[in-house]
Order: sequence, then C-alpha cells, then structure tokens
Amino acid sequence: MSEEELVPIALPSFEDELDLDILQNIPVMLSAEVGRSSIKIKDLLRLSEGSVVEFDRLAGESIDVCVNNTVIAKGEVVVVNERYGIRLTQVLDAADRIRKI
Repeated sequence: MSEEELVPIALPSFEDELDLDILQNIPVMLSAEVGRSSIKIKDLLRLSEGSVVEFDRLAGESIDVCVNNTVIAKGEVVVVNERYGIRLTQVLDAADRIRKI
C-alpha cells in the first residue's frame, strides 16, 4: 500500500467511548482528607480523649476532596448552618475525574 492510499483513522476519544448517563446513578464515597500521619501501633494504643495527632499539612492549607479514595478536587473547610462543608477551590476536569475513579 503506498503512502497516497493511507487514510488517517480518527480514534474515538474517551468521551465518545463513555456514556455518562450509565454512570450518573452509581453511588460513590465522597470524603475530605485534612492530612495524614504515620504512627506506630504502640502510640496508637496510647491515644485517649484529648490526645493530639499531628498531620502532614499546615493549618489553613487546602484539603483533598476524594471519591473512592482518589483525589478529584482541593477545597477549604467552611461552616454552613452549623455543619461543616467544603468550598471547592480547584477541581479536575470531568474526563480526568472519570479516568481516576
């Protein structure tokens, strides 16, 4: 086959292959992670009411918003009607979010 006979093939994009309507009613676990800490079991067993565990983030630093333990956004803690909430400050685009979960 010569070069003149080659026809470029359009590959389907991620969005073309995925029908989002199928996924819209699937429940997922949404969580917010303030930070992480690694401690030894002996220190874990010593924890009691009033104990403080230091995390790997600074006060005021953004928190991770996760779906099924995968980060999909960053945000900040807010209080709305005496309940904690999250104001999203950075969100992965929809295609990246679907790929990660």
